[in-house]
Amino acid sequence: QVQLVESGGGLVQPGGSLRLSCTGSGFTFSNYAMSWYRRAPGKERELVAMITSGGDNTNYADSVKGRFTISRDNAKNTVYLQMNSLKPEDTAVYYCSRRIMRQPINWGQGTQVTVSS
Repeated sequence: QVQLVESGGGLVQPGGSLRLSCTGSGFTFSNYAMSWYRRAPGKERELVAMITSGGDNTNYADSVKGRFTISRDNAKNTVYLQMNSLKPEDTAVYYCSRRIMRQPINWGQGTQVTVSS
């Protein structure tokens, strides 16, 4: 079965950094685009970043552009989200997903990111 497991979340101060990881199994990881979404309480799910299957192209939400970097290591079946210059409004549960036909199909359990002083 397809499984996605996120890790790396935590509590950080504004301006701090975190690196999230998501490891996939049950599918050929290198064949799929991957993405990171986030969901804050009372808010709709938001696409944060996307990366193509080979890692050659990326896309970011305007709210994180210049601060976050998505990358992947297909040999490790892992996609990363490097989060720098974190702001309180980045507080959310972050999920990675496998993408098919430009849509998220599978989800991990999520990892909590809290940015607070």
